[in-house]
Parts: sequence; C-alpha cells; structure tokens
Amino acid sequence: MADNNPFPGENNTGHIWDDDLRELDNPPPRWWMIAFWASIIWWVTYGILYPMWPGMKGYTKGIMGWTQIKEYQEGVKEVEAVRAKYEEKIAAMSAKDILADEELKSYTIASAKVLFGDNCAACHGGGGQGGPGFPVLADDDWLYGGKIETIVQTITGGRKGVMTAHGKILKPEEIDSLAKAVLDHKPTSDPNFTAKGCIACHGPDGKGMQVLGSANLTDAIWRFKEDDQLASIKYTITHGVNDATDPKTRVAEMPAFGKRLSKDDIKKLAVYVHELGGGQ
Repeated sequence: MADNNPFPGENNTGHIWDDDLRELDNPPPRWWMIAFWASIIWWVTYGILYPMWPGMKGYTKGIMGWTQIKEYQEGVKEVEAVRAKYEEKIAAMSAKDILADEELKSYTIASAKVLFGDNCAACHGGGGQGGPGFPVLADDDWLYGGKIETIVQTITGGRKGVMTAHGKILKPEEIDSLAKAVLDHKPTSDPNFTAKGCIACHGPDGKGMQVLGSANLTDAIWRFKEDDQLASIKYTITHGVNDATDPKTRVAEMPAFGKRLSKDDIKKLAVYVHELGGGQ
C-alpha cells in the first residue's frame, strides 16, 4: 500500500482507506507536549512530597509527612477552637440557664442534633415523632412532665413506669366497657374507673399523674397506637405495662443514659428535647 501512495510527500504512513482516508505522521503540537511532560513532572513531584509509592512493606511516606489522619485532627482542632467558648459555658451552666441564653440555646440545639440521632432517634424518630410503642417528643404531652429539670432526670436515670395487669381483676365485659370509655376520652364515665382502682394512678379526672408517669386518658394521644385502637386499649388493660406477673405485658422502658453520656451531653439533649415539644 505504501508503494502505491497517491499522496507522495505528505508525510503519511502509507495506510490509505477508501481512496483518500489516510494516517498522517505529524508530531503533536508543542503546547500538547509541554503539558504532557509537565504532567509527568507533577506526578513524580507529588509522589516525592506525599504518600504514594507502594512497596513490599508499606508505602513511601512523602517528605512533607502529610496524612489524612493529621488533616482530620487539624480540622477537629479548628472546630473545637470555635466551639470552646460555648462548651465552657455549657459545662458551667444548668440546662435551665442554657435555655435562658438565646445564643447558647441555638448553639446547643444545633450541636445536640447529632446526639439525638445517635442515641434517641431509633426509638423516638428522627424528628421526635415517636415510633411504635414509644412516646412522641414533638408535642406538648409529657408523661413525667416537660420541665427542663425533669427531662434531664429522665435522660439521666431512664424511666420504667408500671401499669398493673387487670385481666384477673376485671371481667371481660368490664374491660370492654372501660376500654370504650377510654377510647371516647371519657374514662371517668365508666364506674369501673373508680371502683377498680384506675383513679389511683390516672387521677380523679383521668388526666394522669406526672409523678407516676401515668397517661392522660382524656386526650387523643396514644402511647400504643394501633389500627384497631379499641383492641389495643383492651390489651393494655388486660396485660398491663411492665407487669412482671403477666408474661404478655407490654414492655415500655427508656434506658438510663447517665453512664453512657457526659453531663454536658445530657444537658444538650434535654434542651433539644425541650424545644422539640414545647417543654413546660
């Protein structure tokens, strides 16, 4: 093909296709060659300065001594330097005092979001909306009270309220009658509410007693919300909550975080939860 080159003196390779499509043998542009050699020099220089070259027992460390861990640690120090003035205040103040300082409260809420996600969201939801069998934290209904001091106490020591199983105390028809009254948010309208001792924990008006963590039975907020709410209420009345004498009892316990989290982290979480649900 090269012997019959129809384009002599053109500096092509002699490879011709379709009569006039050929491969030229021209050198690349000067700018391209400069960029090519510059990239090689840059690559070699990078390998000298930074960790790069693999070896039998590891890799070259680079003359600058740079590592991702060092960069991360430097970044953490920068963040901690910015946060230091706030963290020092939090350590010296109570959760109640933090709430009274708008700037510090804003910082605390922002920094506690990760704490809430790591320790609370699994049960109470990412936004405090609650989960099956777990209280909603984004409303103003509190089993034990919404004061900031109470929330700190709850997070620190946990909670495990007990409701007696009434399956052996009440007849089936009495459970039905009481459950319907609770479903209608009128628990005191059923004589069993007083006669069978419900009043002792839920109060004479059925609105619960925060000192015991007993539920308000006159609102539409259900701790154990199910599709068949009447059946759910009957189950709770029958088997109770955390009643060790009934193997079918509902289990509802909040673990204590006093040994898992620092006092400052607990303050932060308390402020975060307080502001989620319009604390008292």
